[in-house]
Amino acid sequence: MEKAVAEVKVSSIFIYPVKSCRGISVSQAPVTPTGFRWDRQWLVVNYKGRAYTQRVEPKLALVEVQLPNEAFVENWEPAESSYLVLKAPGMDVLKVSLSTPKEIADGVSVWEWSGAALDEGADASKWFSDYLGKPCRLVRFNAASETRPVEPEYAPGHQTMFSDMYPYMLLSQESLDALNELLKEPIPINRFRPNILVNGCEPFSEDLWTEIRIDKLTFQGVKLCSRCKVPTIDQKTGIAGPEPNDTLKKIRSDAVLRPTKKQQGRVYFGQNLVCRDSLTGGGGKGHVIKVGDLVYVLKMVSSAEEAAA
Repeated sequence: MEKAVAEVKVSSIFIYPVKSCRGISVSQAPVTPTGFRWDRQWLVVNYKGRAYTQRVEPKLALVEVQLPNEAFVENWEPAESSYLVLKAPGMDVLKVSLSTPKEIADGVSVWEWSGAALDEGADASKWFSDYLGKPCRLVRFNAASETRPVEPEYAPGHQTMFSDMYPYMLLSQESLDALNELLKEPIPINRFRPNILVNGCEPFSEDLWTEIRIDKLTFQGVKLCSRCKVPTIDQKTGIAGPEPNDTLKKIRSDAVLRPTKKQQGRVYFGQNLVCRDSLTGGGGKGHVIKVGDLVYVLKMVSSAEEAAA
């Protein structure tokens, strides 16, 4: 049964090319099995190859990221003059070629995953090392040789690049508005780093969506998104405070939402997604989501208690 819930639409699309650095708001984005194209394709690592994130290095929140506008057009391929451009306070501009690097960095790790990545070279390494004040390298996911599976018990066969858990994360504007009504200081959506922001639904209704269609593409709602400390970091200053997590603990903890389930001390805000469609063949046509696309809810559960988490 297909129903458009009122008129739910995609209101914003965000891509985070470098994990834990600033996102880019775009009007459309090509969909791939591992997430939107360019999303979390780069990662800053320490001298041991371990991922740096805002949890440990909140200054990453101040790194601005730019890609060519045409990078979000279907089937676009970089030219030799195409760059990822990075800016940060007190730093010269860094330009990283979008051509595939030749160097390999072994022993790169993100959470439980480790593998080889592409090393973006000495200039990028020096830039991040100078900025964070400790040895760093900038690496790119090597999709030609590596795969990073998501949790097999939730979405077997699916994979992602350097995002925390899943290829896509969706939130509704109404959920953010409901949270902001409870906060002394309202916070912007960038605290939660979603890929897809929708509007036109009831607050927190995305908790219940197990299958949705956006334009021609079908997405599975895999599990509620449990939140870490990153939402407490002001993305303009890199300074952490107690909110919104203190308030989320009161209204969005597993004790509140899922009282009969095993308690894990988590708070939830948003829904993790995978794309159900085969994205191969057909020249990749139509595999784009645009701001303004309608969202159709195909399957849903009746309460957050029934949702996977």
